[in-house]
Order: sequence, then C-alpha cells, then structure tokens
Amino acid sequence: MAKCAAYQMTCVALVAELAWSGLAPYDRTTWLLEVVPVFVILPLLWATRRRFPLTTLLYVGIVLHGLVLTVGGSYSYARVPAGFQMQEWLGLSRNPYDKLGHFCQGFVPALAAREILLRGEHVRGRRMLQFVVLCVALAVSAVYELLEWAAALVLGQGADEFLGIQGDPWDTQSDMFMALTGAATVLLLVGRFHDRAIAALQPYRPASDAAEDL
Repeated sequence: MAKCAAYQMTCVALVAELAWSGLAPYDRTTWLLEVVPVFVILPLLWATRRRFPLTTLLYVGIVLHGLVLTVGGSYSYARVPAGFQMQEWLGLSRNPYDKLGHFCQGFVPALAAREILLRGEHVRGRRMLQFVVLCVALAVSAVYELLEWAAALVLGQGADEFLGIQGDPWDTQSDMFMALTGAATVLLLVGRFHDRAIAALQPYRPASDAAEDL
C-alpha cells in the first residue's frame, strides 16, 4: 500500500510540475526539449509500478529532478531567477542553474542504476557496483550532450536557449563533470540510506513471477 501511494504521489507531482511549467514558458520549443525526460519517465513508472516498485528515496529523487527540469524548461536555464541569486551569492560570471540540472542528471540515474543492479543482483562486489553506476551516469550525461548537439544542428540559432552555453566554451565538459559529481555523491553519501530503503522492500521478483499482478 505504501509503495502504491509513493508511486501515485510521484506521478501526481510530475504531472503538476509539467502543467505549471507549460502554462506560459519563455519559449515553447525550449520548454518541450527540456521536459522530454519527464514525459519519458511517466510511462516507465506506470509500466513498472507493480513488477518493480521503486524505493521512496528514488521516487523523491525523481520528483526533485522533475522540478529542476520543469523550472528550467519554464524560464530556460539561463534565465531561472534562483540561478541569478546563486550567481550573485557565489560571485559567478554566469547563471549556474543548469549545473544544478546536470548534477541531478548524474544523481538520479546513478540512484536508479544502483537500485536496479542491487535488487536484480546483476553485479557482484561493491567496487564493481560503484564502477558500473558511475559508467551509467556518465553514459546518460553523454547521450544528453549528443542530443543537445543534434538539436543545435537541426534548430540552429533556435537551440541557443536549450543549450544554455552562456558563452562558456567548456560547457559540455563542465556539464559532464557535474553529472559525475552527482553520481559520486550517491555512492559516497547516500549509499547507506539507499541500502536501508532497498532492504525495506520485498525481494525483487522476476517478471514471470509477478505476471499475476499485472
């Protein structure tokens, strides 16, 4: 029952975030490109809600990441007001809100990869687990950067708001570094809490064993 409630609250929160951000975004095309991950995760959550319910910790991470994405989509990352406040406080030359997005882009996929690998017993040994989780997070980040490159080729100047480079020639590299930092944070600081959350769930069951639940 608790797992079902966590799933339902997560979906409601994501839909609410999408609805709010889509009311009057700065640029409709940029909004759509930025919130695509939310549109992708919603059907995935629905498809796996009974066969593979997630930990509450991961559901919370997904909601927070969705909030970062939808806020960035609504304003465009380079124009998020909270980012300007961070820029002023830290004495930076650019709005750093996009770096928060890329930190989450490493944090949440790393948390998801760790949960899937542990519950499915796909990896043996903690060191190998950590290595694979980092590789997954970096792969997700690399795919996203490739999608940004594709958008730049297709849309030309129209992709400027989506890219959010803000004149930084090393933006791609720093984006991937922030994703790596997010993934490392999961492994160094969140691992024990995640282990407890996983232990609180029922043991993972293969799809064939859970077919009757669908």
